[in-house]
Amino acid sequence: MRAPRGTRIRRGQRVRRNDGLAHERARRRRRVATSVSFDLIDDSAKLSRLLDVLEREPRIALDTEFHRERTYFPRLALIQVAWGGGIAVIDPLAVDIQPITRIFGDANLIVLHAAQQDMDVLAHAVGRVPARMFDTQIAAGFLGFSTPSLASLVNAQLKIALPKGDRLTDWLRRPLTDGQLAYAASDVEHLLELHDRLCSDLSERGRLVWAEDACEELRTRKTGPGDPADAWLKQKDLRGMKPRTRGILASLAEWRERRAMASDIPPRQVLPDLALHGIAQRDPSSLGELGQARGVDDRHTRGSIGPEILEAVARGRDRRADLPASDGEELDRHLRPAITLVSAWISEVARTNDVDTVLLATRNDIVSLLRRDNDARLASGWRFDLVGLQIEDLLAGRSGLSFDGRGGLRLISAATEPLDNGV
Repeated sequence: MRAPRGTRIRRGQRVRRNDGLAHERARRRRRVATSVSFDLIDDSAKLSRLLDVLEREPRIALDTEFHRERTYFPRLALIQVAWGGGIAVIDPLAVDIQPITRIFGDANLIVLHAAQQDMDVLAHAVGRVPARMFDTQIAAGFLGFSTPSLASLVNAQLKIALPKGDRLTDWLRRPLTDGQLAYAASDVEHLLELHDRLCSDLSERGRLVWAEDACEELRTRKTGPGDPADAWLKQKDLRGMKPRTRGILASLAEWRERRAMASDIPPRQVLPDLALHGIAQRDPSSLGELGQARGVDDRHTRGSIGPEILEAVARGRDRRADLPASDGEELDRHLRPAITLVSAWISEVARTNDVDTVLLATRNDIVSLLRRDNDARLASGWRFDLVGLQIEDLLAGRSGLSFDGRGGLRLISAATEPLDNGV
């Protein structure tokens, strides 16, 4: 399939931004990271032609570059895509990228690495995420890797060293250098080959479905910011506060979050955490008292900010801000010791089976199963097959845990016969 007409760029070559897209078929990439070449997509006509090609591709590698240090919402700076016929770098500052949702349907599998933030960025930028997605970082977690970087995974699986980039690159600055664009393109250059290798290894171990299920969990999770009413739960030292102080803090944190969202700036730029706590403790009733709170300066008392803060304080005086129960507090007393015990055993199972513990079960997952929640992740699917069923045997007294003499744990039956942790 012919690559879309666009600007062909090699590392070290000057970008000819006004040239038409090359007609030649994209050449086979050498297994040298510095040989990356790509098409720069910086107008709507080029994007349309690119999408015409991509819509017919069963798999598309995708990555994004973005910044969120100076804004509340992430700002998309680049989208990189790779397919069987080439690589393209799309400039969302030069072209409306809403049409990219054309490749987010069931016909295209989107391959990414460490996709969680990419999902958030895409959801904010175009209002949706791909209908089908494969995360190579998640997949690697079922083959003995623990949240590997793209560079380390490509090196381990494909024996290719990716180029090192400048972590301080401002991807929103224009023009980007040829080297910066080439570095961005290199992030997707080997993703499809990596996908092939991982799927082959997973299939050999009977774990491809596990990886696909875990990717779907990530794809369908809620994206975007949380409820502003819960922003106060991110603060420290909540348990030591008086209920009235905590209520004021909760009201202030909600006000700060909503103002930050409306202005698209980080919440700390609206009001720093120090001021948040200082105001909650002082409980001011006037601008004069507000100005004396720790962490407050003149900009917090001028204009509309000061009165808004005082209104939030007033609302908070009558607000109940009950802390959620900590892990295990809502369990029957006799089950609470099981959390630590089961957690230790699950870590052993994960190590034995080359599965990233984070993928297998979190502490919250264990509590959810012990609490008999209907949506407990350990109660269904591959997690139930690997550990959930055996945890139920533990709780029912049909089995127990013991040390194996080598510093590990083993599952034993009620008759003290060892049971195999492996699969």
